[in-house]
Amino acid sequence: MTDSTRHADVIVVGAGPAGSSTAYWLARAGLSVFLLEKATFPRDKICGDGLTPRAVRALISMGVDIDAPGWSRNKGLRIYGGGTRIELPWPELASFPDFGLVRSRMDLDELLARHAASAGAELIEGCNVTGPIIDERTDRITGVTAKHKGEEITFHAPLVVAADGNSTRLSVAMGLERRSDRPMGVAVRRYYESPRSTDEYMEAWLELWDGQRLLPGYGWVFPLADGTANVGLGLLNTSKSFQNVDYRGMLKGWTSQMPPEWQFDEEHATGPIRGAALPMGFNRQPHYARGMLLVGDAGGMINPFNGEGIDYALESGRLAAEIMVQALARRTPAQRERTLYEYPRVLKDEHGGYFTLARVFVQAIGDPRVMKFLTAHGLPHPTLMRFTLKLLANLTDPKGGDAFDRIINAMQRVAPAA
Repeated sequence: MTDSTRHADVIVVGAGPAGSSTAYWLARAGLSVFLLEKATFPRDKICGDGLTPRAVRALISMGVDIDAPGWSRNKGLRIYGGGTRIELPWPELASFPDFGLVRSRMDLDELLARHAASAGAELIEGCNVTGPIIDERTDRITGVTAKHKGEEITFHAPLVVAADGNSTRLSVAMGLERRSDRPMGVAVRRYYESPRSTDEYMEAWLELWDGQRLLPGYGWVFPLADGTANVGLGLLNTSKSFQNVDYRGMLKGWTSQMPPEWQFDEEHATGPIRGAALPMGFNRQPHYARGMLLVGDAGGMINPFNGEGIDYALESGRLAAEIMVQALARRTPAQRERTLYEYPRVLKDEHGGYFTLARVFVQAIGDPRVMKFLTAHGLPHPTLMRFTLKLLANLTDPKGGDAFDRIINAMQRVAPAA
């Protein structure tokens, strides 16, 4: 073996939340793992930076110190729409904490990658994966080729994880195309120095107007601990006018209507408007095939209800790691494959019905008449909105919960898996 050829139990391509979670749990179990990141930290990622209690639970389970400086803690969600404003505290549940967090992805992703490295994963930054290595005899991926510091390097492992985000070039190279029957979103955001940075609530604005058109999606204002606010909007492709929206112009127009004391203006902007695509509802499948597992955005694991992906990235990383640990301990190739195919099955059992409900919902609100009706008639009813918050944020107790939990859990069970 030369210096340009490296071997491990698992290769994880991409050190976002999904890849770092996968690498952390693999390393904790004693496996050798390469965590390959094409950028060098710190690096940015287009995101709202908001972490609901579902994501907070995953961070706590990883042993991340969420009481350290840099975290902005919030009590719940403040929603605007239909001329109404309502504050909804995060629900009190046995399964989830009752608070959310906000932290910029510039900080969060590096923190999680270093956390995985401290657990024993080998983090290699500035490592651009150029393609899969396929065993012609078995038609399985057995490693990847990469460029690092001008050198061609070959990494080998019996299992490879694609955690390389929405574009997931590794998945495409393995023949996994995006499903066109799944919703896609676009998010644009900008940071502003603002007194809103001390707000104890995250905010969602449910009416996004482009001239006279009401669009499916929402705007947000999320407070950060560094004195800035992440202000952005997310739109869904379920509207006929999706292709004809000037997202950056729309964000500028929206912020210009905010109270001037909030400082959402050019003078207080700390950087440009940036945008990214949001792959939703398991839009790339299968999540396991031929020695490769998909986690996070690479597998389209963004919640169509609310555009959140960090929680599912962290959860899919842990699930994938647990299954790989079990598979690699099996004695025969057939036994290993049987175990690995549990990964897509468990993902669909846990989230498939929920994502199907979300797809139906986002198709419905693609009609502006439905969106107008929901904002006008739903928001004035606090009880209905508490139910809606649990549904949209996927926050229920699986057993022993209240009536809302039982209804939402039943809806997920009867919906066909995504």
